[in-house]
Amino acid sequence: MLGGVASVAIFTNQSALSNNGFQIASFLLVRSSNLSRKYSIPQPFFKIPGFREHIVQFIASNNGNLARKNIVFAIPNEKDDAEKEGSDYYIDYPVIVGQKEDGSSCAPEMGTTFSLLPCGEGILRSYEINGKEDGLLAKLMAVHLHVLAMEQWNASKLKMSHKNYLVSATNLIHYLALKSLNIEQLKEELSSICLLNLDTINQHVLASLSAGIRLLDNLKYDSSSHTISYSEGISSTKGLDKQMKGEFSINTLRRRASHTADLLLGRLPEKRNTHIMVTVGEEAIESETLMKDLLNAGTTIVRINCAHGSPEIWSEIIRRVKRSSQILEKPCRILMDLAGPKLRTGKLQAGPCVLKISPKKNAYGKVIYPALVWLSSPGAASPPAHVSPDAILHVDGEELLSKLEVDDVVTLFDARGKQRTLKIISRYPIFSGVGYMAECSKAAYVKSGAKLFIKDKRRKLSAGHVVNIPPLKQFIKLRVDDLLSISRDGQNEENNLTSSTGAHRIACSSEYVFDSVKPGEPIAFDDGKIWGIIKATSTLEILVSITHAGPRGSKLGSEKSINIPRSNIRYEGLTSKDLIDLDFVANHADMVGVSFVRDVRDILLLRQELEKRKRRDLGISLKIETKEGFEKLPLLLLEAMKMPNPLGIMIARGDLAVECGWENMAYIQKEIISVCTAAHVPVIWATQVLESLVRSGVPTRAELTDVAEGMRE
Repeated sequence: MLGGVASVAIFTNQSALSNNGFQIASFLLVRSSNLSRKYSIPQPFFKIPGFREHIVQFIASNNGNLARKNIVFAIPNEKDDAEKEGSDYYIDYPVIVGQKEDGSSCAPEMGTTFSLLPCGEGILRSYEINGKEDGLLAKLMAVHLHVLAMEQWNASKLKMSHKNYLVSATNLIHYLALKSLNIEQLKEELSSICLLNLDTINQHVLASLSAGIRLLDNLKYDSSSHTISYSEGISSTKGLDKQMKGEFSINTLRRRASHTADLLLGRLPEKRNTHIMVTVGEEAIESETLMKDLLNAGTTIVRINCAHGSPEIWSEIIRRVKRSSQILEKPCRILMDLAGPKLRTGKLQAGPCVLKISPKKNAYGKVIYPALVWLSSPGAASPPAHVSPDAILHVDGEELLSKLEVDDVVTLFDARGKQRTLKIISRYPIFSGVGYMAECSKAAYVKSGAKLFIKDKRRKLSAGHVVNIPPLKQFIKLRVDDLLSISRDGQNEENNLTSSTGAHRIACSSEYVFDSVKPGEPIAFDDGKIWGIIKATSTLEILVSITHAGPRGSKLGSEKSINIPRSNIRYEGLTSKDLIDLDFVANHADMVGVSFVRDVRDILLLRQELEKRKRRDLGISLKIETKEGFEKLPLLLLEAMKMPNPLGIMIARGDLAVECGWENMAYIQKEIISVCTAAHVPVIWATQVLESLVRSGVPTRAELTDVAEGMRE
């Protein structure tokens, strides 16, 4: 970024510029997107006869030393030549030092606060600006010139944008040009006279700068006897009006941003200014009412993570979403996230299919509340929303279940062989059957296959047996200083300590990680809940020493995230699984989420794959989850804008916080939103949004303010 602007020298010839139909514009030479190759100063590709040396030049001070930060030159108005050929957009800014023909500097003395000064010979006139409005006007003009020059320098690249995004891509370039300058002092000065807030013009940069110049110009010359309008030094009044009223006008760009969001996410419901996206999994097909409840609660987008489940499960979820949406007449779109090259722990061996039923006890171990148990057939709907059972038992024996009545007692023998009783306290008609709420006053461990009986006055009547109890999720409990061995095996079949190293063991399905990591690099698990340091590596194993875990240890289970922020892992863009899943997504979803986007090559590959599937209308959500993706966000957007597909950005705060550091998240989140606002691209604010509300029914205060901030942005 540039240093603090101490003074700006503008070298112009008002008459020559006006007579020859030229406008002055600034130019900042920059590095290419790989941030390694610097370009030399190009020769001007047009000439103003007799005025080759007359340039606009920003001067910045750094600890009292003068340094040229950019060069501004004349550009033919309305007949601009194409810029020099280059391999990338120019959006990074090294220092450029210019000289006169005799080799001396044409920088003004540091004592000059702000003035119009000549550089070289042949200048017809120069004007000294002293008043506050004069200084503001000249500074704002210089910024305006710089913005126009950045657009000109990237003109051929911008022409590659799809027609739907050309204006938005151009505004993004304007925003990046503005961000390249240190204009804090200018912001304060503009704010002090309540004229313009440069922090809020992202969506319409050029029109706002033009309006500010026009207002300052009118303010100055309405209150003085001067006859020269400085706005003519950069463009004519007609040119400023065009920038303020044409396709770059404030209202037009605001409508464009709203239209882009509608194309991707759908139109907002009445009296709402945000969409609500909910991620669902297998639980959506276990309940007949879940999707209806979600839509009634305000859900407008359902997200399916392709890292979990199967096409059969996804199809059923989508079927239920569309059916509920049609019945309730509430539009709802489907977003399917491709898994991407995310590192995850492998699957642990499944645990036993046992369900523990526990009544509530006081401090002395006396039961104060019996456990509530829901009984129903396997195909029946979930319990009504107003009841909250402690356990759910599916019973194979529908005929006998239909004969149960309130106050009946059901007997079973649990996994330990102990007899337990369930007293029926209420009966509920539900979809596809009937359900019962029962009380259990003693702890029970119920396994699949357990037989149930109904006590009759004369005999015991068999009521069926328990089915479909899910296996317990297995995990490894890790404490600080524990050793964890990450195996290259496809699946970890045991949870015991290994005999060779005495370490806990878990697998990782992504084999390329073993060839890239080095000892000493930090590693995180489960979105940063557990941290460690890599102690040793081999082609088959990574040994980790745990450095951070919960006070009583932290659980690490199957398919949990692994992040190695400082490692240079050679990730692939779309994996083979992603390409298979993309076939399903292209046929069933409204949007595709592209995970772990890092480079423009990922966008190019996605474009090719969508063209193969003839889905130029499929919405695209680029997930920003890594430091590299964040740093290259403008380039990713500009590349994606070459496609006609509706476009959006998702801030995946889980992985992003681990990769970039928790302490940087507030800044990173704000920067992503600012860039996307300039590009007129909607932002999906994700990860742990109202998580406490989902789990406990009550949101935390921090979650409420988080959501409020998201709505404001």
